[in-house]
Amino acid sequence: MTESPSSGSGMVAPPDPGLAGSLDEVAQRLRLLKLWAGDPSYDTIKNRINAVGKATGRPGGVTARRTTVADCFKGGRRRLNTDLVIAVVEALHPDVGYVAQWRQALRVVGGEARAASQVRVQDNLPQDLPGFVGRSAALDWLRRELDRGDRAGERVVLAIQGMAGVGKTQLAVRAAHARHRRTPFDRILFVNLRGFHPDPGQPPADPASVLEGFLRLLGVAGQQIPYDLPARVATYRRLLVGTRTLVVLDNASDAEQARPLLPDTPGCPVLITSRRDLSELPHATPLTVDLFTPDESAALLAGGGPPLPGGPDPNAVARIAHRCGHLPLALGLVNAHLRSTSGWTLTDHADRLDERHHQRRLDLSVELAFDLSYRELSTERRRLLRFVAAHPGDDFDARAVAALTGIDASDAAVHLHHLHRDHLLQQATPGRYALHDLIRAYAASRCGDEDPPPERRAALTRLFDYYVDTAAAATDVLYPAGSDRAASPGAVPLAAPLEPDAARDWLDTERPALVAVAAYTAAHGWSAHATRLSASLFQYLHGGYSTDALAIHEHARTAARRGGDPAGQAHASTSLGATYAQLGRYGPAIEHLQQGRTLFRQVGDQVGEARALVNLGVIESQLGRNRSAAASYGQALALFRRAGHQAGEAHALNNLGEVEAHLGQYGLATEHVQRSLTLFKRIGGRTGEAWTLNTLGDIEIRLGRHQAAGIHLERALAMYRQLGNHTGAAWTLNSLGTLHTRLGQLSCHHQQSLDIFRETGERYGEASALNGIAEAARVAGNVADALAQHSAAHAIVVEIGAYHEHARSHAGLGHAHRVLGAISSARDHFQRALALYTDLDMPEAEQIRAHLAALDSNGAGHPSPDLTAQLLVGTMSCG
Repeated sequence: MTESPSSGSGMVAPPDPGLAGSLDEVAQRLRLLKLWAGDPSYDTIKNRINAVGKATGRPGGVTARRTTVADCFKGGRRRLNTDLVIAVVEALHPDVGYVAQWRQALRVVGGEARAASQVRVQDNLPQDLPGFVGRSAALDWLRRELDRGDRAGERVVLAIQGMAGVGKTQLAVRAAHARHRRTPFDRILFVNLRGFHPDPGQPPADPASVLEGFLRLLGVAGQQIPYDLPARVATYRRLLVGTRTLVVLDNASDAEQARPLLPDTPGCPVLITSRRDLSELPHATPLTVDLFTPDESAALLAGGGPPLPGGPDPNAVARIAHRCGHLPLALGLVNAHLRSTSGWTLTDHADRLDERHHQRRLDLSVELAFDLSYRELSTERRRLLRFVAAHPGDDFDARAVAALTGIDASDAAVHLHHLHRDHLLQQATPGRYALHDLIRAYAASRCGDEDPPPERRAALTRLFDYYVDTAAAATDVLYPAGSDRAASPGAVPLAAPLEPDAARDWLDTERPALVAVAAYTAAHGWSAHATRLSASLFQYLHGGYSTDALAIHEHARTAARRGGDPAGQAHASTSLGATYAQLGRYGPAIEHLQQGRTLFRQVGDQVGEARALVNLGVIESQLGRNRSAAASYGQALALFRRAGHQAGEAHALNNLGEVEAHLGQYGLATEHVQRSLTLFKRIGGRTGEAWTLNTLGDIEIRLGRHQAAGIHLERALAMYRQLGNHTGAAWTLNSLGTLHTRLGQLSCHHQQSLDIFRETGERYGEASALNGIAEAARVAGNVADALAQHSAAHAIVVEIGAYHEHARSHAGLGHAHRVLGAISSARDHFQRALALYTDLDMPEAEQIRAHLAALDSNGAGHPSPDLTAQLLVGTMSCG
């Protein structure tokens, strides 16, 4: 590095960002860089950033403001805008290598970013608070502003601001319910942005992850969700145009977190709550919520039951409200205490609050209220409240609490109900509970004072055992694999074996908690739990939850590396590789898989190495490297056989048969697949049996044996549906669609497979289904639809590099243009298809040569056998 000529700091080289291990240290290194660069003003840095953005015209580039630039240099931040930090670095020292060091440092510190990616979004509002009192003026104002926005056709962003515990969330929820009852919205989007969570392991939610959740709720399939934040913002805002959608952003950390989540269209009002000023947000109208008035405090204390005896002091209610600081959260807790204490007058309660205030000399009314409510709980209920504060997730149910505390789930449900009734817990959704940030902080402090570290660790170990073992049980039900995983010592047993629907529901509901558990266990010494969770969830997450998959597998790899567990690191790296492959990001996929293979070889795990090879073969097959894929599958087969792993052997044989079919070696392909089918039947691997039947059906289609193909495929589809395996069913439906097209019959099989592929995020499958729909459309005479669908498939395969389907789309486009009489275009597409099929060494090349010859002989060409039967069945990822 060369010294900056303007440097007056005495530093020869700029500071090394790699020494930063936290967000505070990132800010510190950034301050040192500012000094090294001559200590320019924040305005100067802002102007440099904006000048570069304007000059480059980069889409979605950072537009800086002085305040946001200054915030990057401040300590105590819970999150940083990574793009803005990089822009600041470039403005201070635009050396490409140095900027790359900063990008890497921010990724390393990104353990917090991975935690920020864990967020739960909802398409409904939380329950309205029974007995809501006060805030009539605020509710009237919110109603008027919402009505005004509707009448004027303007964007409405209402920012409800105020101190912690003042009731911002309940006010927003109350106003939202009232408006929705009066004029129903088309849809509702709600999220807790976790702006001020007391646990450092739960940083403010990443806007990109919130948008991923919102886009899923808006019907966007997993594989269609853009990867970068600007593209997600654009997609989100486009989908909301023309709708009446209410967006509720609860507990925002700052304006920068909320900004990407704002719609850009009238008719979609936004309610935001925060402890900070959000007036800088576009179109924002702030509403500051203060403490209750004395009358509102008295009304809250009078609610919830019959009037309480007042006693000799007529000002008892006012004294109680004063001791609670007129804070709604504290008043609610004290009111619950008043109702649960018999024989006491309001004067007695006021006297007791005065006594406790003087004894402990507390000025924080909320802590006093918490302490009063806490001391009135039973011993068991106090312990439960302390332990749930240690739960790493945002919300929890009775079964998780039972594991955490070591009590029965039915008892845990009763305790949770009473704590909710006493205003110590919030009900996130029916049966699931959450803690207010302040109560969590109070309970966590109590836990640190009252529960010895061994007890706290034992409680968390029980909780993590529960999540890991239930996740394993659920995935075994959904994806039977003959696993011999052992249960964790001391784990809470499942009440009953999970049924497929219950297993899916549990995984879907607990997925945010599982991400949080992976992050916590990886960072706090439960490395085995992190790696086991990653291994258990691989197939479930592979079904379309790529963001969560990357987070969990990365946490597992980090935990394994820290724990000196090369085998765990190998498994996590292989799972990361398979996930990147699903996203069509073959470069990092291959890198992770090769790293996994190397580690497996170092520890002598032949089965693990074979798994990595199978996944490498899948990528090679999808990239059109059929012979390389066959070599990878052959090596995997040898390793599985050497290890005596029959399930792996069957798996490799089936994938090898598929790629041999692509190469036109149908006899050898059939031999290998039949051998695979025999092995799967012997070991009871029903999922593998269904897959081999699907492969055999595809081979029979290629050979023109339609009746045999139909028998194989119908059996495979029935088995997949019985097993609840949606991905397998999608591939079989795709094959059945091709069979019906070959027979000249219209069917909806391809469309059904396309719907599943889009839901699960299987991009290669989506391209195959689109090509199949196009071929069926052309056979039915709908050439325009064939052109559109082949073009859609072509756009996908160009992006992910899937040359099989790339060649197929060009062949289909050639046929469509030939029918339309566009001979030049037809010839161009056929030539492109010929080049691809020749490079792939596939027999379809000869058919394309025949089509080109027909074009050359008579211009328009004659109908001839085309490629409708050449379905390229996707290969299995080896989990």
